[in-house]
Amino acid sequence: MGSILAVNAALLFVLIIGLWLYSLKIKDVSFIDAFWAFGMVILAVSTFIQLGSPGDLRPLLITGLTAIWGLRLSIHLYTRWRAHGIDPRYARIMGSVMEKKGWSFAKASLLQVFLLQAPLLYIVCLPAQLGQMETTVPLGPLAILGTIIALIGIAFESIGDAQLKTFKSNPNNKGKVLDSGLWRYTRHPNYFGDCCTWWGIYLVAAETITGLMSLPGPLLLTFLLMKWSGVPLLERGLAKTRPGYADYIARTSSFFPWPPRPTK
Repeated sequence: MGSILAVNAALLFVLIIGLWLYSLKIKDVSFIDAFWAFGMVILAVSTFIQLGSPGDLRPLLITGLTAIWGLRLSIHLYTRWRAHGIDPRYARIMGSVMEKKGWSFAKASLLQVFLLQAPLLYIVCLPAQLGQMETTVPLGPLAILGTIIALIGIAFESIGDAQLKTFKSNPNNKGKVLDSGLWRYTRHPNYFGDCCTWWGIYLVAAETITGLMSLPGPLLLTFLLMKWSGVPLLERGLAKTRPGYADYIARTSSFFPWPPRPTK
């Protein structure tokens, strides 16, 4: 187990350094969001390969769920980045760090973005790594429940992303707030879908002792999305650029889907 995790850590470090060098060339770090999901696919596949293609279904199930989630999301985020360019959130972060600390773009991108995100990615992906280690435990009810929850999360996030993309493609919606479809019940269906997916993968992993120890992964992801880099960071910007966003906040659940609250 230790050697597999070490190889995965080394692989992730090499990839992160390569992406950082690429960011210096294009002067943009916002493509890191697309790698966040793809990096987890790489770690899951790397674990599966190092195990020597075990006959047990759990590694295959975990790798498959991670790949379905990660490939769709990474392609979605990559095409969005290619279409729209620099993400304003990252532009604000980089600008603030470079101004306040006097760092160069190279130093700020390495320390504030790439080397910061790498360990977070690695920890969040622990269920897809540790959950594959024990190949003699048969799949049970918890794995079935986890698979259902993960697939619901993937579907929820995919539908939410598609609804937002369609909404933004209409020029008449510029500056408006999407409050229909899944966005009527939660302000962040994509983040909720992420959490469902990784809690589901954790449940599949948790039928084994090593998989059970990967609990920090979904806990960290939930914290990041609800309290740190997800909802709070995104909504600070939206509150300034969307005139109706305050009313949307007042009637719509922040994270967990729930019927809209009545407004005066």
